[in-house]
Amino acid sequence: MTVPVLQPVRPRAAVILAAGQGTRMKSPTPKVLHRLAGRTLLDHAIDAAEGLGCERIVVVVGAHSPQVGEAARKRLGPNATVVQDPPLGTGHAVLAAKDALADFDGDVVVTYADCPLTTAGVIAPLFDQITGGAHVAVLGFEAHNPTGYGRLILAPGHVLLRIVEEKEADLATQQVKHCNSGVLAADRAVLFDLLANVRNDNAKGEYYLTDVVGLAHDRKLVTRAAFAPEASVQGVNSQGELAAAEAVWQRARRHALMVEGVSMPAPDTVHLSWDTKIAGGAVVEQFVVFGPGVSIESGAVIKAFSHLEGARVGEGALIGPYARLRPGAEIGPEAHIGNFVEVKKVKVGKGAKANHLSYLGDGSIGEKANIGAGTIFCNYDGFEKFETHVGKGAFIGSNSALVAPVRVGDGAMTGSGSVITKDVEDGALALARPEQTIKAGWATKFRALKQAQKDKKKDAKTK
Repeated sequence: MTVPVLQPVRPRAAVILAAGQGTRMKSPTPKVLHRLAGRTLLDHAIDAAEGLGCERIVVVVGAHSPQVGEAARKRLGPNATVVQDPPLGTGHAVLAAKDALADFDGDVVVTYADCPLTTAGVIAPLFDQITGGAHVAVLGFEAHNPTGYGRLILAPGHVLLRIVEEKEADLATQQVKHCNSGVLAADRAVLFDLLANVRNDNAKGEYYLTDVVGLAHDRKLVTRAAFAPEASVQGVNSQGELAAAEAVWQRARRHALMVEGVSMPAPDTVHLSWDTKIAGGAVVEQFVVFGPGVSIESGAVIKAFSHLEGARVGEGALIGPYARLRPGAEIGPEAHIGNFVEVKKVKVGKGAKANHLSYLGDGSIGEKANIGAGTIFCNYDGFEKFETHVGKGAFIGSNSALVAPVRVGDGAMTGSGSVITKDVEDGALALARPEQTIKAGWATKFRALKQAQKDKKKDAKTK
């Protein structure tokens, strides 16, 4: 799924907070490296920043999770991370990025690596507030149950007076349903000047990013709130919350595809990846799973219980049921890949068919070729991979084993049960199996012998 990049009025930068411990995930994998729709939570946050047109992105990581820093630098470059050590609150975390943005002149947005549904489109209204004259803009939402969230104290016109954390809130403030998502935008110089004055004299002894709102208001700076749907700003702190966020993402993406003309008889059973591309006019049946890197053209039918990853499916092709397409599979227009057929790194030509029970790994299959049931591309010798190429209009008999490297020419045929180890020229027939021998009466004599042995054992028991 391609995310359009917004064109900013002023230069933009993002500070992504990714230093949390994530202990409630109860997993050796750092929280922000867990995956939603096949993509890490951290990557979703970076996608949002890039979609906003941020020319600088700084990821704040903790000393306890070096893998997070490695992942961020792999995507963004060697200078993309700063370390918050020790962790002393969100305000302290943003201050860790001060030196990294010392030469930046523009607006900064603070986001969170554990909020994968907070997309560029969700955050963009903050910059509208900045463009409209706000010095500080905060993204809020109206919570169904506000317990646990900081509350936004507002004046008319979405003027934001202050943010009160749950532990600091009195009974009246706890009734407020306008809550803080944590996402905040401000001019870089204003933001870090305000942060320099944040104190930690609160119930947790931490430096709250939210305190910059009250400080800004005290200085007569303009502070405003923009609002987003609650589901779009939900964070992930446990495996249950990750599953809930996955469900929200999947539901929204399936709906978008159906609006574009994709048919899904049972959409709730289809699992998509972050970059799944399906053209209008395609059909996706029940219980289909898409891993990363899949594109489906119009008119293709993906039948039930199929699994696709890193594959391209051409116009009008038929896949499944129970098919598996692995990375590098390129299925041509009107080709058929049937039940219990696995295809890996093979280019299948237009109109070719492999309808039953085959493994096709490394190579190519020409247009209108027919691959019989039980065919195996023997592509691995225990040390290296080799390719098998089947020509246009070729016919591979059932239960054939093609031992790579090997080529079966255009229009050629292999006899059922053959083990093909040498190239087959165009139009030829290859047979590689022992000559059939018939022993007349052997089966009748064999059964009589076995029956006699059985009767003898029975007689011995009765005596």
